[in-house]
Amino acid sequence: MNNWTRTSRIIRARRDVLFQAFIDPVALCEWLPPGDMRATVHAFDARVGGGYEMSLAYPPSAPANGKTAPHEDRVQVRFVEIVPPARLVESVQFVSDDVQFAGKMTLIVTFEPVTGGTDVTLLFKNLPPGLRPQDNEAGARQSLAQLARRCE
Repeated sequence: MNNWTRTSRIIRARRDVLFQAFIDPVALCEWLPPGDMRATVHAFDARVGGGYEMSLAYPPSAPANGKTAPHEDRVQVRFVEIVPPARLVESVQFVSDDVQFAGKMTLIVTFEPVTGGTDVTLLFKNLPPGLRPQDNEAGARQSLAQLARRCE
């Protein structure tokens, strides 16, 4: 079983605009939550060694399958590398009592200029055992689609 996923999308926007959407807490709440989820940022410090804590809330009608609480996934993110406007590296950890979601995964985001826009790639490494790669990839595709709608 793979413990990584790689998802990319060409977005018709400059890479500095897209990069900024990853380090602005208001922007993150607008595009990052996949599907009908909603986000709340509890803390944010956009510098190497800083990071953020975010809750992703499932809609009340969704099954109670949250990683932190029945309808919540909470993550703690640390910025490992920030290279504007080309690359971000984050260490991501779920806040969960379930050992299936323990450990830190790494997210490497790259912004490559291409004809007509920017190729944004999300490479997740070291997915916890409880996070199915196909679910992670589907969520990443939804988030990138929302990022495109926001920035194009």
